[in-house]
Amino acid sequence: MPPRATLLTSAQSFCNAFAEKKDIDTILSHFTVTHQPSAIEYGEAFLAPFLGKSHVGLENVTSYFNTISSLLSYDNMKFSEFTVDAEANRVACRGKAKFTWKSTGENWDETFAYMLDFDDEAKICDYQIWADTGAAYLASKGELDKARKEKDKDKERQRYACKQHS
Repeated sequence: MPPRATLLTSAQSFCNAFAEKKDIDTILSHFTVTHQPSAIEYGEAFLAPFLGKSHVGLENVTSYFNTISSLLSYDNMKFSEFTVDAEANRVACRGKAKFTWKSTGENWDETFAYMLDFDDEAKICDYQIWADTGAAYLASKGELDKARKEKDKDKERQRYACKQHS
């Protein structure tokens, strides 16, 4: 089993490559070749084509990343709160970025979580993501900005109603 420091370095290296928008080959170089790696971004599959299914095998993990990059762009990605479980060969962390759905141009600030499981060579074998699927879905439909404006109107109505009762 790799030591804690090695797992942390491997996780940070992968996250940095992603944040720096490195090419797909660089991203994939962090994944195991001795096992069938997997990637899953949790959420309802109908919300976006990359959600809710396990992409098993390097070819399918590649397809996951290609799908993501064809639909989304991101800026100012940062990672923090790395937590290492050396006994389980696992690292969890939190990320933040501004995402944009390319076809609609709608964007949102998001906090997301990664869980990275590693093999004995400190290569990723399981990559799990939890993110804001609702914002992604609304942005894909071009309805995120509209939903925000409706929420702002609701807040204003509530403030007005409170002033009327005072």
